[in-house]
Amino acid sequence: MEKRSILHMLDPMPNNSPFDVNMALDAGFDVLIPYSNVKLDGVHGLTQDAIFSRGPNGVKRTGLFIGGRDIGLAIDMLSAAEQAMVPPFEISVFADPSGAFTTAAALVGCVEKELKTKHNLDLKDAKALVFGGTGPVGIATGVIASLEGADTVLVDHLSAETANDLAKEYNRRFKSNLKGACASSYEQKVELIADADIIFCTAKAGIQVISSKILSHAKALKVAGDVNAVPPTGIEGIKLNDFGKPMEYAPNASGVGALAVGNVKYQLQHLLLASMLTTDKPLFLDFRNAFAKAREIL
Repeated sequence: MEKRSILHMLDPMPNNSPFDVNMALDAGFDVLIPYSNVKLDGVHGLTQDAIFSRGPNGVKRTGLFIGGRDIGLAIDMLSAAEQAMVPPFEISVFADPSGAFTTAAALVGCVEKELKTKHNLDLKDAKALVFGGTGPVGIATGVIASLEGADTVLVDHLSAETANDLAKEYNRRFKSNLKGACASSYEQKVELIADADIIFCTAKAGIQVISSKILSHAKALKVAGDVNAVPPTGIEGIKLNDFGKPMEYAPNASGVGALAVGNVKYQLQHLLLASMLTTDKPLFLDFRNAFAKAREIL
C-alpha cells in the first residue's frame, strides 16, 4: 500500500499561512503538518526526524515547505534542510515566504513578456524601479530582475538608508547588483521615474504609490506591474485584470494588474508543490525555480 503524502510546513512566525495550507492540499498532499515559531537552528533536527521515519520509498511522499516573512531566513532554512539530508533519505523542500518568491516570479515574468512583446527588449536592456522594494515581494522582485540584468533600484517610502542596506545585503547573498533609493515625496518620485523603463509596484495593499500626475513624467516608461489588489491600486489607472493594455495615464506604456499577476502566481505555487510529489530526486525550490517556471507558463 502506498504511503500517504505528508507536507511538513515550517514557519518562523506564530502561525502558518492559510493560503499556503489551501494550496498544498489542492496540489495533492494528503496530510499537512504545521510548525510555528521554528528557529533556524531547529531546522536540521526537524528535517532528519522527517526523513528517517518513512524509509527510502516513503521519503518520496514527504516534503518540507518553508514560510515566514523574511526571505533571507527562508533561504537559510532551505539550505539547512538540504544539508540535513542523508542519501538515500532525501526529501523535497520548497521555500516561499509570504508567497514572495512565487509572486515576484510571476510579476517579473509578466512584465518581461510585455517588454519583449511590445518593445523587443530584454530585462538587461531596462532600468527598473521597485516601489515597496524593501518588503519581501519587493526584495524578491528586485533580486530576480537584477539577476536577469536589469538596472534595478529598490525604492523605500521612508529611508534611503534602509533601501541601500537591504540592497547591499541581498547583493552579497545572491550576487545581484541592486541599488537603493527613497521616494517619500512627489518630487522624489518624479525624479526617479523620469528615465525608468519598468515600474514594479509591490507596496502595501490599499496604498496608491504612483498617481496619474506622477505618471505624466514617466516619458521612458514601457511596462508597469502592480501586485496590489486592494483599492486603490498602487499605480493609478492599472486595472486588476490588465495584461498588456495601454496605461490610461501613460499611453506609451502597458500595464499588468494584480489579478493577472495573481493568476500566474497561483499556477506557479500549484505546479511547484505538485512537482514535489512526482519527482524521482529531491527538489530544493526557491525564487529561481519559480521564475524559470513562470517563463514556461508565459
